[in-house]
Amino acid sequence: MTTSYDCSDPAQRREGLAAAQRAVSLKQCVVLPTDTVYGIGADAFSPQAVATLLASKGRGRNMPPPVLIPRIQTLDGLATDVHPDARALAEAFWPGGLTLICHAQPSLTWDLGDTLGTVALRMPDDDVALELLTLTGPLAVSSANRTGRPAATTAADAAGQLAESVAVYLDAGPRTAADGTGSTIVDATGETLSVVRQGTIPLERLREVVPGVVGMGGAPA
Repeated sequence: MTTSYDCSDPAQRREGLAAAQRAVSLKQCVVLPTDTVYGIGADAFSPQAVATLLASKGRGRNMPPPVLIPRIQTLDGLATDVHPDARALAEAFWPGGLTLICHAQPSLTWDLGDTLGTVALRMPDDDVALELLTLTGPLAVSSANRTGRPAATTAADAAGQLAESVAVYLDAGPRTAADGTGSTIVDATGETLSVVRQGTIPLERLREVVPGVVGMGGAPA
């Protein structure tokens, strides 16, 4: 059964977060707001839950979902050999619209898809999302839409695309990135950091913190 909760109402917010926590523990998918667009989330450490998430989107293992975390300290629990420049960007832009691709901790028993030993991490700047992540721990989260369709900027839009494949919808109103712009993704697995998807944080702002970040298409600083 699918249930939607209006998180602008304090009682529904509490009830919705508890319901979402239960759903995640049962390996089900939930829809949650982020600071960019709505996301579909599942337990990052459950291969079954991640497979359900990918199937809900109509996406294959070749497009593994990023992982949302509740605090910057979680970075070192999930990633290894974190580049100092990546750490500097995280400290500057988390919580916010920055996703960092890092080397995954090899000891972790998870299966996010064909990641080639990497993990994409982000701490979202959204109170409902952070409250849920604090309850559940890291969640594999992808934009709440069917692959090939625009990202959902409202919970109703997400429900229209994902329907019964999601157990709980947390509705926190329209997202500010109303054009469906997602986070900026930076590959931090090499010696030089490079932007692999331009999103809400422009290259100029990244370079204010790390001047050597390479832009899309290999544009040097």
